[in-house]
Amino acid sequence: MTSVLDPATIGKPSRPRHVRTLTLYIPEQDEDGKDKWPRGEEELWRANLRKPDTDVPSIARSFVNHVQTSLARQPHNLSDLGAYLATGLSVRDNLLLNWNETQMHMNRVAGKRAYYLSLEFLMGRTLDNALLNLGLKDQYRESIDRLGFNLEDLIDQERDAGLGNGGLGRLAACYLDSSSTQELPVWGYGLRYKYGIFQQLISPDGQQLEAPDPWLEHLNPWEVSRADVQYEIRFYGEAQKYVNGTARGVWYGGQEVLAVAYDVTIPGYDTRNTNNLRLWASKPKRGFDLQSFNAGNYEHAIESSNSAAAITSVLYPNDQTTFGKELRLKQQYFWTAASLADIMRRFRNLGKPMIELPDYIAIQLNDTHPTLAIPELMRILVDEEDLPWDVAWYIVTNTFFFTNHTVLPEALEKWPVPLMEHLLPRYCAIIITPLSISSVEHKFPGDHDRLARMSLIEENHPKYVRMAHLACIGSRKINGVAELHSELVRTTIFKDFLDFFGVSKFGNVTNGITPRRWLAQCNPDLTDLITKTINIPKNIWLKDLSQLEELLKYVEDEDFLEEWAAVKQANKERLAHYMRVTLSLNVNTKAMFDVQIKRLHEYKRQTLNILGVVHRYLTLKAMSPSERKKLTPRNVFFAGKAAPGYEIAKLTIRLIVNVARVVNADPDTKDYLNVFFLPDYSVTMAEILIPASDISQHISTAGTEASGTSNMKFCLNGGLLLGTVDGANIEIAEEVGSENVFFFGHLTPAVEELRYQHKHHPVPVEEKSRNLAKVLDQISSGLFGDEGVYEPLLNTIRQLDYYLITDDFDSYIEALQMIDDAYNDRTEWIKKSIRTTAKMGKFSSDRAIQDYAQEYWNIESTKVE
Repeated sequence: MTSVLDPATIGKPSRPRHVRTLTLYIPEQDEDGKDKWPRGEEELWRANLRKPDTDVPSIARSFVNHVQTSLARQPHNLSDLGAYLATGLSVRDNLLLNWNETQMHMNRVAGKRAYYLSLEFLMGRTLDNALLNLGLKDQYRESIDRLGFNLEDLIDQERDAGLGNGGLGRLAACYLDSSSTQELPVWGYGLRYKYGIFQQLISPDGQQLEAPDPWLEHLNPWEVSRADVQYEIRFYGEAQKYVNGTARGVWYGGQEVLAVAYDVTIPGYDTRNTNNLRLWASKPKRGFDLQSFNAGNYEHAIESSNSAAAITSVLYPNDQTTFGKELRLKQQYFWTAASLADIMRRFRNLGKPMIELPDYIAIQLNDTHPTLAIPELMRILVDEEDLPWDVAWYIVTNTFFFTNHTVLPEALEKWPVPLMEHLLPRYCAIIITPLSISSVEHKFPGDHDRLARMSLIEENHPKYVRMAHLACIGSRKINGVAELHSELVRTTIFKDFLDFFGVSKFGNVTNGITPRRWLAQCNPDLTDLITKTINIPKNIWLKDLSQLEELLKYVEDEDFLEEWAAVKQANKERLAHYMRVTLSLNVNTKAMFDVQIKRLHEYKRQTLNILGVVHRYLTLKAMSPSERKKLTPRNVFFAGKAAPGYEIAKLTIRLIVNVARVVNADPDTKDYLNVFFLPDYSVTMAEILIPASDISQHISTAGTEASGTSNMKFCLNGGLLLGTVDGANIEIAEEVGSENVFFFGHLTPAVEELRYQHKHHPVPVEEKSRNLAKVLDQISSGLFGDEGVYEPLLNTIRQLDYYLITDDFDSYIEALQMIDDAYNDRTEWIKKSIRTTAKMGKFSSDRAIQDYAQEYWNIESTKVE
C-alpha cells in the first residue's frame, strides 16, 4: 500500500499567486546585515516614513487632521461623537503602523501560524482597550483635554461591537488579546454582522422585545475595508463526483455571493505585536437586475442583493423556521469557505508543497459552528489541488483542532441531510460516504450499536449530519475547557471516539480571561492599588498574573484592608450612578451587591436565583420590623439576553422584572431587598457590574456548564463566588481555597440518577422542598402578575425538572444564609476578597493561549522589535 507521505502521491507544489512586492518594504542586506537601498530611495522613504504619534503635540495634530480630512468638519461643528471618531482614527493610525510592522515581520519569518475560527467575537468597546495596550492613555487624555473635550466622554460615545452574544465570543476576544500580548502569530476569522444579535428592550409587563442593533450606523473607526480581498462563495447548484475516475468533483451553478474582508487590528499589551481579526461581509456578485427593473419587476431586481446581504445581517438568526435554519447553515459555510480561501491563498504564496500545509497552518474550531471548514478543506485539496483522497485526509486531520463547549445533547449541532444536499450539494459526497468511519467495523466487529452511535449520520426522519462527530474525526486534537468538562467529554459524548482513537487525541485547556480588560481597564482603581502595594510595575504583573500572590503578604495590613474596601465602595457608587443616569433607578450602595449576568438558559438557572429571591421576600414579609433591622440589605442584579425563540428563558426574564416591580415597591421590604434587571447586557455593562460585586452567582446544574469565564472575571475583581461544583468553579476553589467559596447542590455523579427518578418515580415538590412549593404557589396565585402567565415555566419544575431545581433549592437557600452570616464580619469578608484576587493567576488567558500554542498548534512567539 502506498504511504500517504510518498512523494509520488503528494501532488504538485502549491502554486504561488502573483503578488506585487514593494522593494522598499523589505530591502536586501549586505554582509554586515545592514540594509542595502537603491541610491536615492532610502532617503526619500525614510524621510516620509510615518512614526507612531506618542507625544501630546503629535496626537493633537493627528486628531485635528482627521477632523478636517477624514470627517470633513471644523472645530465649531464637532460634537462628542465626531471627536470620538477623530480620536479613534488617530489611535487606529498607530495600530496600523504596528500592524504593518507585525505582518511584515511574520512574512519574513515565514513560520507556522494559527487561525482561530469563531462565529462570535464579543469585543466590547475598542478605544479604551487600545489606549491601554498602546500605553498612550495619559497622552491622549491630555491632548483631548487641551482640545476642549473629555476622554471619558468620548469613550462613552462608542457602541459595543455587535459581533457576539455570550461567553463563547468573549473567550475568543480574550484569546486574541493574549495572542498579541504573547507575541504569537494568530489571526481570528469571523463574520461582520450588520445588526449583531439584537437590542434588548423590556415591555411594561416585563416581556423581552427584540429590536435591531444598528451598531454600524456611524463610521466604524476600528475596521479597515479590504475591497481587494474578495472570494466567490457558491450555494445550491449541482455537483458531479468522481471526475475522470478520480476522487475529484465539480460543483457548478446555483448562487454566487462575494465575501468581502474587513480587518480589525488586535494590539498586544506593552508590545508592538499587533494581530488581526478578519471579518467577512456578504455582498451580491450581481447586485441589481436592470432588466427586471426596466420591466417593472422592482422586487425581483433587488432580490439577489437582499438574499446576499441577509447572510451577515444578524448573529444567530432564529432557527425555529425553515428559512432560519437555511440561513444559519448559509452563514456557517460562507464564513468557513471564505476563511479557508484566505488561509490557502496565504499558504500558496509560500510556494511549499501541499503536504507541508500542517507544518505552516493550525486551525482552531471554536465549538461546532466552523466544522464545515473540514469538508471545505477536503474539497479544496481534492477538487482544486487534485490530491488523492488519503493524502487530503492526512492533511486535514493534522491541520484542525476542535474545542468542545458543551455536553448538553440538545446543544450538539446537527443539520438535516436534505438541507445540506440542497444548499451544499458537493458536501454530501464528501461527508456521507468517504468520511464515514468504516474502520470502526474492523476494530469492533459486529458492534452495530457502536457503529450507529459513531456514525456521522443520525438515522432519523430526516437524516441529520452530526457536526460534533465530524469535528471529532476531522481534528488532530479535541479539548474541553475545564478539567471536569474535559473528563465529561471523554466519558460521555465522545466515549466511543476515545475507545477508537485513544486518549492522546483528547486534552484540556481551562479557559482564561485577559487581565488587561477585566482588571486594568474595568477596575483602574484596584489596579493602581495592587501596583502600589506589591511594588511591581503594572506592565510586568499584567503579563504575569501569578505576581498577584504578593497580595497575600498584606492580608493582615489594616490600612491595606481599608483601601481595598474603599475601592469596592467606589465601584458600587459608580454602578449606582450608571443606573441612576441610564435607567432612572436608585440603588442603596451600603447593601450587599449580589450579581448574576449571563445569557438566559435553563441550565444556567437564573430561575433558581429568582425563586430564591421570592423566598427571601416572603421570609422578610413574615418578620417583624425589629427582626428585619438586624439583616444586611441585599441588592440582586440580573442581566442577560434570551434567544428570540426560547420562550422559557423569556418567561424567566418576565418573572424577574415583575418580582422586582413588587419587591422594590413594598414598604415592608424595600430597605432590605431590591431586585434589578438591567436590559441590553453588553461587555461595557459587565465592566461596570463586575467590579461592584460582593458575590456572584454561577449556579448551573452540576455537569452542564463547560467552564464559564464570568466566574473568573468576578473573582479577579475580588467578588466571592456562590456556585455549584461545576465547570471552572471547581478549579477556582482549588486555587483560592474552598473556605473563600460558597458551594451548594448535588454533584455531577448524582445528576443522571436524580433525573431518572424525576422521570420514572416523580415526587411532588411539597415532599422535596416545602420552601420551594410555597414560592411556586405564590407565583401561581398572581402575586407577581396575571394568574397562569408563568405556568409553562413553573411546570418545567413541577413536572420533569430536568435541571434539578427542586433537588438543589434548600441547599441553595442555606448557602445564601451562609453568605449573610459571613458578610456581617466585614473584616474577614475583605480578607476573603483579597485572597480570591491574589490566587487568580491560573485563569489568565495568557496561560490558556500558551497551552494551545505549545500543546496543540506548535507555534512560537516572535517579537516585533
